[in-house]
This record gives sequence, structure tokens and C-alpha cells, in this order.
Amino acid sequence: MRLINQKISRPAHVALAALPFVLAIIAYTVASDLRLQANPADKLLPSFASMADAFWRMAAEPDRRSGDILLWGDTAASLARLCIGVGISTGLAVVLGIPIGLIPVARSSLSSFVSTLSLIPPITVLPVLFIMVGLGELSKISLIVFGTAPVMIRTIALAVAELPKELLIKAQTLGASTWQIILRVVLPQILPRVVVAIRLGLVPAWIFLISAEAIASTEGLGYRIFLVRRYLAMDIILPYVAWITVIAVVLDRGLLMLSRKSFRWAHLGDDAEGGRL
Repeated sequence: MRLINQKISRPAHVALAALPFVLAIIAYTVASDLRLQANPADKLLPSFASMADAFWRMAAEPDRRSGDILLWGDTAASLARLCIGVGISTGLAVVLGIPIGLIPVARSSLSSFVSTLSLIPPITVLPVLFIMVGLGELSKISLIVFGTAPVMIRTIALAVAELPKELLIKAQTLGASTWQIILRVVLPQILPRVVVAIRLGLVPAWIFLISAEAIASTEGLGYRIFLVRRYLAMDIILPYVAWITVIAVVLDRGLLMLSRKSFRWAHLGDDAEGGRL
């Protein structure tokens, strides 16, 4: 039997999915033990015990200066910026993506402009944002929007353009206006793709958020990582990176579950493996 035709059982799928994580943990444990045996004061690869202790201090013990629990304050600040930025980008994607994909005039006037914006490296405009809007929350949110909205707009526009022409023709035959077609035909059909656009947009959004927080911020996950790096505090940096990963995975899986429950018709073709993407 060819490899491409093999069927993976549920237990085998779980085992194979867990294998790379187990191997990575084993490799890190061995490397950390070797470095700590050679130099007990080594900070590059801290033990899991020291990282757990540092994470507990950040998550459960109030800071001596501010009295706040740093991990939860950083998490709340970063999630607020991320949600606002991605929320604005989603709104722009729907408001602009539908006309670009459906209306020829909008496509001719906006498609090239949006495509050009999507090719500009967002990090390069960060100094411009700092100059124009200052170092506050607006600059960080603006960077997320600038980095994610153009790509999300193109994703939605492509989804609209791929809708079966028969649906649009039938709606027009029944006397539907452009607004009625948008609200009753196009929008319900592309909502699953909106969720996909959000999931894809979260990846660069995290990058831009961490970058902005690292440069100009007084709280946030990115700020904390770049603050403690001067002390080579890998026992804090690595747990923070793992915590960001956990949040990102939870958000992604949550959106996928929401899409499956809300738009089951869009996931009818999902199989045991492919449906998990």
C-alpha cells in the first residue's frame, strides 16, 4: 500500500501528533542537564523545575514594586490589544472585501491599492506610527491593523469572487437588489471564510503585537520578555513564550470549534485528519 493511501486510526493519530512534542521535551531535558552539570549557574537552558518556579512567581505572587500579579496583567494587556486590532481588521475585511469581490467598480478602484498595502512590511511603518500617533495604545493597535487588514481583505474578496455565479444570477432573477444580495446571499456564504481569515490573521497579529510591545510599552507579554532579557532570565522568557503559544492555540482551536458549530455545512467535507486544521 502506498503511503498516501494509508488510513490512520484515532489512537495512532494522537500518538503521532504527540511524538514531536515528546521528543522536543526529551531533547531539551538532556541538553539542560548537560549544561547544568558543567555549570550549575548556567542561564541559557534552565531546568523545568526552575522555569516552573519562575512561572509560579509571575502568576501567583504580587510584584514587590507594583503589587500586581505580572503574568495576568501582561496577558490582559496583550489580549486587549490583540482583540481590538484583529476585530478592527475583521470589520474592514468584511466592509471592503465584499465590495471588492462583488462589485466591479470597487474591485477596479480598491483591489490594486489593498494588494500594494499588503506587500509593505508592517514593521517598517512602526516608526511612522510612533511619530504620528505617539507611543500609546493606538500605535500598537494600528500596527496590528496595518499588518493584518490588507491580507484579510484580500482573503474575503477572493472568497466572494469564488461564490457560484448561479447564486447571484438566481437572486437577481428574483428581483434582489445589490444590498439584498450582499446581506442575504454573500454574507451568509462567506462567514466561514471570515473565521478562517481571523485564524490566519492571528499569526501575524501576534508578531506585530510582540514587536510593538517590545519597543514601546510598560506592560504586556512582549514587554516582559524584552525587559527580562537583559538579565538573561531564560527561566522567565521560555515560560512566557510557552504561555503565548498556549493562548494562540486556544484562540485558534476556539475559532475552529465556533465555525464547526455555527457553520456545519462548511465542514461537511472535513475528515478525521484534515478537519483538524
